[in-house]
Amino acid sequence: MCGEGDEAQDDCGSREEWTLLFWTSVAVVVPVIITLWCSAQRSKRKSHMKDFFRKSKHGWHYTDLFNKPTYCCVCSQHILQGAFCDCCGVCADEQCLRRADRSLSCKEIMAPSSPEGAMEHRWVRGNVPLASYCAVCKQQCGTQPKLCDFRCVWCQTTVHDDCMESLTDGDVCDLGEFHNLIIPPHYLYRVNKLRRRHPDEYSKLGSSCGSGWTPVLVLANTRSGNNMGEVLLGEFRTLLNPVQVFDLSQLTPSKALQLCTLLPPGSVQVLVCGGDGTVGWVLDAIDAMKLKGQDQFIPRVTILPLGTGNDLSNTLGWGAGYAGEIPVEQVLRNILDAEVVKMDRWKVQVASKGVYFRKPKVLSMNNYFSVGPDALMALSFHAHREKTPSFFSSRIINKAVYFLYGTRDCLVQECKDLDKRIELELDGERVKLPSLEGIIVCNIGYWGGGCRLWEGMGDEPCPPTRLDDGLLEVVGVFGSFHCAQIQVKLANPVRLGQAHTVRLVLKSSTMPMQVDGEPWAQGPCTITITHKTQAFMLYHSAEQTDDDDDETSASETESPTPHDSPRAAGPASARA
Repeated sequence: MCGEGDEAQDDCGSREEWTLLFWTSVAVVVPVIITLWCSAQRSKRKSHMKDFFRKSKHGWHYTDLFNKPTYCCVCSQHILQGAFCDCCGVCADEQCLRRADRSLSCKEIMAPSSPEGAMEHRWVRGNVPLASYCAVCKQQCGTQPKLCDFRCVWCQTTVHDDCMESLTDGDVCDLGEFHNLIIPPHYLYRVNKLRRRHPDEYSKLGSSCGSGWTPVLVLANTRSGNNMGEVLLGEFRTLLNPVQVFDLSQLTPSKALQLCTLLPPGSVQVLVCGGDGTVGWVLDAIDAMKLKGQDQFIPRVTILPLGTGNDLSNTLGWGAGYAGEIPVEQVLRNILDAEVVKMDRWKVQVASKGVYFRKPKVLSMNNYFSVGPDALMALSFHAHREKTPSFFSSRIINKAVYFLYGTRDCLVQECKDLDKRIELELDGERVKLPSLEGIIVCNIGYWGGGCRLWEGMGDEPCPPTRLDDGLLEVVGVFGSFHCAQIQVKLANPVRLGQAHTVRLVLKSSTMPMQVDGEPWAQGPCTITITHKTQAFMLYHSAEQTDDDDDETSASETESPTPHDSPRAAGPASARA
């Protein structure tokens, strides 16, 4: 009897163990299956959504959470997630998306004007910008918790529902504050109807857009610096004609700039959203236009700095970096107030020693060329960014990594005894070098992410610099620690001189080099830097750059305008 009781208890215990094991397995496996199923459904939905967006005339973008109270333009219900068009501002939840795409039209990039020659408003109801005011009663719009009030997608005028009938100008749209920067749909429609494509015809059509019409093209690199390019593309499409806004990850600058050839000669401005490398890419495309005989369509270039260094942007008065601290409307206002200056561009020719049958490597330079510790830091940074690009998505992180590489080089000193391995000639005259680790050849006033290299501490008189004089400034540094001292104004560089032509001969070993932040390792070679051409840039003088607030003498040593800071013309008199 006791044996039978023990067997029954064992069977009961075994059954409980199997039951516990079963439910434990269910508790583990079922959530995993549900998670995988939801992930597959989400991926499938995203794939369908992406295909739908690609075929749509709207510029749809999907978001899991709107950043402000938003209402569906179809069903008028409050929505937390859904899609929005970054061109016209229409919003819709997922269920109403296809209906919104069919029934609500987007901005037309090309359309005829009214019989009277005027352009009509294109109204979108609801989701008006925060702190917008009615054009009729001057009271704030969008204050009610529902889909209400109207906004014109071209002039950005907002009107209450009840005030719409009282609007004085009726259906006439003047394109608003930025009418001088917008390409009107009727202009492109008339260009498309032209039988003879000639610059004179474009000028005649452009006169109907106003005497101060200077349309701007926006070229944004979505991979630059802090990854703000995608957001900026949407904001500029909202304010301008979407045909004016280009994503450089999808279209090269050469193709984007062909729009200049359909606009009045000499009227176009190009806003480059990116770092110094992106600016150089665009300027090379402009040089290619000159080779095609399109000189009269050459645009003027301005910069919205999104990169890490942004030294060219700093030199031209556009600041050391943009992180959304001012609205894009203010960016466009600054462009309207900017003045045109010329900037020298240089050709860097690298002829490797012992390679006689290969063409020399030819690069374009806008900012600076260097060999030594700063090029080594750029090379190390570039190599690690290629391996893990997602880690280098913040300007602060990028500068911290540069600091770590500089600290390492202070200990290792990989570039020491540079003066024994390299020869320097300025305008054909040999320069005797002190014990250096690096040589930097500058075209602009700023270097190394905001440092006035040629000026140094500012306690010693030095020849002035300009962007359009055809002269380069050549300095030497003793190492990474010396570079850091110069950046915080605790030391001066070794000023080697100024010249129209710079020649460097690397006699032995391999050294790190860079041109405008693009680094490489170079063996024995001869480097020749000569003047290439000049580019038309926009200079913003209304706001001071980073170091100007406490350095009043800076304007005397760095001036991009041709009429300031005259300099001796001859190369001999320009020696430091």
